[in-house]
Amino acid sequence: MKTENLYHGIIVPMKTSVKNISDTLVELTITLDAEQLAIAAKVATTKLAKDVKVPGFRKGKVPASVASKNIDPKALEEQTMDDAISKAVAEAFTEQAIQVLDRPAVEVKKYVPGETLEFTAEAEVLPKIKLGNYKKLKAEKIKVAIDAKDIDETIERMRHGFAEHKDVKRAAKDGDETVIDFVGKRDGVAFDGGTATDYGLTLGSNQFIPGFEEAIVGHKPGETFDIELTFPKDYHAADLKGAKVTFTTTLKSIKEAKLPALDDKFAAKSGPFKTMTELKADIKRELLAQKEREATEKLKDNLVQQLVAASDIPVPEILVKDQMQSIERDFMQNLAYQGMNIEQYLETKGFADKESWLDTEVRDAAVNRVKAGLVLAELSKVEKISATSDELASHIDLYRTQYATNPEALKQFEQPEVQRDIANRLLTEKTVDLLVKLNTRE
Repeated sequence: MKTENLYHGIIVPMKTSVKNISDTLVELTITLDAEQLAIAAKVATTKLAKDVKVPGFRKGKVPASVASKNIDPKALEEQTMDDAISKAVAEAFTEQAIQVLDRPAVEVKKYVPGETLEFTAEAEVLPKIKLGNYKKLKAEKIKVAIDAKDIDETIERMRHGFAEHKDVKRAAKDGDETVIDFVGKRDGVAFDGGTATDYGLTLGSNQFIPGFEEAIVGHKPGETFDIELTFPKDYHAADLKGAKVTFTTTLKSIKEAKLPALDDKFAAKSGPFKTMTELKADIKRELLAQKEREATEKLKDNLVQQLVAASDIPVPEILVKDQMQSIERDFMQNLAYQGMNIEQYLETKGFADKESWLDTEVRDAAVNRVKAGLVLAELSKVEKISATSDELASHIDLYRTQYATNPEALKQFEQPEVQRDIANRLLTEKTVDLLVKLNTRE
C-alpha cells in the first residue's frame, strides 16, 4: 500500500506493506525511491559537513556546496541510508497506527545509492485485545465480621508492647526474653550459621528449629548445657536436612515481662480513651476497616482475573521479560530480608536450578501481570476512562506526603517519567473501581 512520508516539510510517496507474523509481532517492508533518497542525502550532507575541514573555512562553517565536494562518498551513502531508515521507520509505524513496544529490528534488503532503498522493520507491538463480558462477572465481596477473639488478640499484643522488663535469676520459662551464646556442631565440627554470641531470643517465639527453645526452659542464668537435636527433613539447607547436631548453649540472662493490668489506666495509655469499653470499640472499628479493605482488594483481584480469563489477550514477550526482571528483583530483596538466599529457596521448593524457577514460577506470575495490565488498559479505552490534571496532582501530593521526610525521594516526583507512572497507576485504579461498580450487586 502507499502512504505519505512527511520528511522535513516535503511530502513524498513511501511504499509500505505490513505482514503480521503473530498477534504480537509485525514486519513492515518499506521501499524508498530516488526522490526520498535525495532528500535524505541533503540531510546527511548537512550533518557530515559539520566535521568537514576545508582550508579557508572554520570547522562547522563550510557551505554545503563546498562541503559536499569534500565528503567521503562512502560515508555519505551510509549516513543517507541511516537517516532515511530512521525517519521512514518512525513514520511508517505511525501511519499504520501500530504501537511498537521496542526498537524495530531493521534488515536492509536492497540499497542502490541515489536510486532505491528497500528494508524490513520487525517489532513487537501492542496486541489487539478482545474483551470478555466485563459487566457480568461473578465475583462477590466477602462479608467481614469481628469477634471478641480478634479484639482480645490485638489487646494482648498492645499489652506486651507496654510490658516492663526486669532481670530475674530464676529458671527460664516460656515467654521470657533471654540472651544466649551457642555453638552448633555436627559430628564434633561446628557448621556454618550455627554459632552466635549475645543472641536475643524470646522463648516460645519459634525462631529456632523445634526443641531448641523448649530445651532452654528450666535453666538458670550462667548455666552452660548441650541441646541435642535433629534438623527437620524439610530444612532449607540441604546439608542439614535430617542432621543430628549438638548446640552447646550458655544462658547469659533472663528478662521477665511484667504485663500491665487491663483496666481503664491501660486504655488511657493506649490512646484518647477513658475506659476499656472505648478502647475495645475503637479496636473493633479499626479491625473491621482493615478487613473491609482486604475484602475489597480480594474482590478487585478476583474480578480482574475473571476478566483476564474471559478475554482474548495475546502476550508480547518483551513485556513478559520486563515483568520477570521486576519480579526477580523484588523477590531477591524479600529473601534477603528473611535471611535467605536464592539457592536455599530453590532447594526448599525443589527447583533444579534458577532457570527452572524463572521458567515456571516467575514466568507464570509475569504473564499474569502482563495480561491483567493489557486487559485493564483496553477496558479503560473502551469505557473512555481518563484522569484529570487535578486528580493527578492530588495523587502526586499523596505520594509527596508519604515521603515528606525524604528530600531525595521528593525530587523524583518532579520527573516526567515518574509522573507518567503515577498517572498510569491512577488510571488503573479508576478502571478497577469501575469494574467493581459494574459487578457489585446491591
